[in-house]
Formats: sequence, C-alpha cells, structure tokens
Amino acid sequence: MGMLAWVMMGLALWHFTIWLPDRYWGGIVGAFLGALAGAALCGLIISGFHIPGRHATHLSTALQAVPGALIGMSLVYLEGLRRERRGEASGIGLT
Repeated sequence: MGMLAWVMMGLALWHFTIWLPDRYWGGIVGAFLGALAGAALCGLIISGFHIPGRHATHLSTALQAVPGALIGMSLVYLEGLRRERRGEASGIGLT
C-alpha cells in the first residue's frame, strides 16, 4: 500500500505540469515518468527500502513522495531544457 500511496502522490503532483512550459524531455510523458520514478525512489529511501503494508500506511507515507516527485520532474525538465538549447530533437527516440 505504501508504493501505491507514493505513486499516487507523484501522479497528483504531475497534474500541475500543465501550468509550466512544455520543455520536459519526452514531453508530458517524460514528466509523468520522472514524477512516478522520483516519488517511488524517494519513498523507498525514506522508509529504509521497505514498502509499508496496509496497516502501516498513513498520510505521512504519501507525503514522503513529494520531494522525490518534484526532484524527478525537475531533472526531466532540466534535461529537456538542455537539449532544447543544444538544438537536439525532443522526444523519446522520435525524430
């Protein structure tokens, strides 16, 4: 249940990317993957690489994913911005 809480928090934060310019590496899908991966990884690190079960999951479990989702989306955004400035094609293998 802890992993579900982390991923859902990453998904919730991903929805706010519509208010930012689309400079994510891979577009909105890249931002989605960055949010989910960052949220899950940060949640795992904070909980000591143990996924909380159903009875150990609380509101604080979901909040553990917030920094990771923001960091994941930031990294994907910065990579997209770097590629845009260098003139490389954006997208995931689509040219």
